[in-house]
Amino acid sequence: MDRNLPLNLVRVTEAAAILASKHLGRGDKNSADQAAVDGMRSMLEDLDMDGVVVIGEGEMDEAPMLYIGEHVGRAEGNSPKVDIAVDPVDGTELVAKGASNAIAVIAAAPRGTLLHAPDMYMDKLAAGPTAMDAVHIDLPVEMNIRRLAKALNKDITELIIAVLDRPRHAELIRRIRETGARIKLFGAGDIASAISTCFPQANVDMMMGIGGAPEGVIAAAAMKAMGGVFQGRLIPEDDKQIERCKEMGIEDINKIWEMDDLVSGDDCMFAATGVTDGDFLRGVVQLSNGQVKTYSVVMRAETGTIRFINAIHKVDRKPEYAERQTTIPIIRL
Repeated sequence: MDRNLPLNLVRVTEAAAILASKHLGRGDKNSADQAAVDGMRSMLEDLDMDGVVVIGEGEMDEAPMLYIGEHVGRAEGNSPKVDIAVDPVDGTELVAKGASNAIAVIAAAPRGTLLHAPDMYMDKLAAGPTAMDAVHIDLPVEMNIRRLAKALNKDITELIIAVLDRPRHAELIRRIRETGARIKLFGAGDIASAISTCFPQANVDMMMGIGGAPEGVIAAAAMKAMGGVFQGRLIPEDDKQIERCKEMGIEDINKIWEMDDLVSGDDCMFAATGVTDGDFLRGVVQLSNGQVKTYSVVMRAETGTIRFINAIHKVDRKPEYAERQTTIPIIRL
C-alpha cells in the first residue's frame, strides 16, 4: 500500500480526538462519540483510497456514518483497495467522565485481510513481545502468570495484569490475586489496555478478560506492528449470535484467533490519537489563541516502524474541525 497512508491515517484520528475532546467531562458519551465520528468521516473523505469499513459504528440501519460495509475515501483509478476498522473513541465513557486512556483509533489493511468480526464478546489475552511463546489463552490463569514472570525476569508480585472492571471478571480477578500478581482495573477502553502491554512506560504486563470482538481486531493490528502477543476466542451469548458467526463464515465458534487470523498479511497500519491522558499517549491539550495540541502514534507492521507524532493545530483554519451541531446550553446569569 501507499507508504504515505499511515501518516494520513493520523489526520483522521487527530480530527476525531479534537472534536471528541470538546465533550470532555460533560457526562454525555453519545455526543462525544458522534463528534468523533463526524471528525473521522470528514477526513476519510479526503484520503486517496478505495476503503470499505469492515469494523465500524454498526450496521447501516443502526449507524448514520462509518457503518459496516460503507465505502470511504476519494477512490480513483489507482487508489489502493483497503479494509478499514475504526473506533472513533475507544472509551466514550472515559471522555464523558474526564477519565484517562480514551483514544481515537483506526486500522487499515489490504482488502480482505481484516477479519469482519461480529459484534459480540471475545475472551482476550494480550502481552508484549517478550511474552511470545510464554503465554497462551488456553493455559490456566495461574500458569500464564508464572510463565510471564519467568519470560520477563520478574517476580510474580511485580507483575501488573490489566482487567476490565466488570462483574463477569470476579473469578478471574480472584485467581490473579491469589497468585500474588497485582491488578490494574480499567473501566473502558480495552484497545488502549491491550496496546499498553507493548510499552514499558505503561507499566502493564498483560491484559486478560472479556471485551468486544471488533475492538480485538483493531488491537491486533497494532500488536502485530509491535511484535506483541494477542489471542482471542469469540463468546456468542445466544443462538442468534451463533448464527451471525456462521453468516460471516465462522464455523468453529471455539476457534482461537491468533493475530494472523485477525489480521492476515503484514501490510497493516494502525493510528491512534489520545483524547484524554493515558498510559502511552497524552490527551488533547487546549492552548491559547484557538490552538490545540495532539499526541498520536502510527504503526506499520510491514516495516515495524512506530512513530510518535505531536502536532499543534490552528482549529479556526480547519473547517473540518468544526462541530456540525452545538448542543452546549447557553446559561444566562
